[in-house]
Amino acid sequence: MDPLDVDFLEPIGLGPAEGAVYLELLSHPRSDARHLAAELDMSSSGLARALANLVDAGLVARLACRPARYVPAPPQVALDALALRRAEELDRLRATARVLASTYEQAPRGAPGDLVELIEGGPAVRHHIAQLQLAAQEEVLIVDCPPYLGGAPELNITELQGLRRGVAYRTIYHLPVLDDPVRLAEVTTYTEAGEQARALPEVRLKMMIADRRVALLPLSFEESETGARIVVHRSPLLVALVACFDLLWERATPIGTALRGTHRDKEMLALLAAGRKDAAIMRSLNITQRTMTRRMTALLAELDATTRFQAGIQASRRGLV
Repeated sequence: MDPLDVDFLEPIGLGPAEGAVYLELLSHPRSDARHLAAELDMSSSGLARALANLVDAGLVARLACRPARYVPAPPQVALDALALRRAEELDRLRATARVLASTYEQAPRGAPGDLVELIEGGPAVRHHIAQLQLAAQEEVLIVDCPPYLGGAPELNITELQGLRRGVAYRTIYHLPVLDDPVRLAEVTTYTEAGEQARALPEVRLKMMIADRRVALLPLSFEESETGARIVVHRSPLLVALVACFDLLWERATPIGTALRGTHRDKEMLALLAAGRKDAAIMRSLNITQRTMTRRMTALLAELDATTRFQAGIQASRRGLV
């Protein structure tokens, strides 16, 4: 810190006038008000306020003599004590904020107007999307599909910030949008930062849910972007939206699996779903037993299945066949 910077006391609630007086007293202890006013070119009233604030903060002591003289407290001791006191005040403020937040969350919201809000206009919608994520403490659930505000998806900087502070993100993507290399690169940025991502061949239920306590979804699921969103607070409707996300998540395929799926794998999955035996599958695909075993092992792992029949069912549920 620059020792001549008179703003150095701002972190503890004192202004440049107090900083200037304190610095002058460090250089010239036992100065009286007349000397200080002349050296600092301050008015009598302004100097009196600054001295009173410094005395209250414990940074300056007033000597009982005439005219009154002032001496500075040792900087390290005095400033460390003030910094500790301010930190304790901030801790109390954070604790109070948690209590107030709990009171707010538990407040009755019986009227329909309290449970659902309408947000209109691109700037307002973007603001609420960011605020919803910034307020999240545990997880954010997202179903991502077109249409998008502005016509194209935007990089979600707030998600990257949330992932860095430990918020879990689970996102279900509309698989066709990942054909765009730019969009795929954005999704890769999220997954490398810690997002859990899955995809469905066709999904239109676009929404965002934070901590299972508030949701944001479009006013309409039509092809055109309406520029309006509905905010849903804790209610049976929100419970239904969370349940819907969980069902979609179970059906969705991890992004890596969805993007790596080959034509041959889809053929094998279709035959599994139909209940075909190994010999019939090998004849249909013209593959050896060794190739069949290797590809089957990989598919079982990717589909989180323990049997071939389960793999076929899972593939059907996820829209892969």
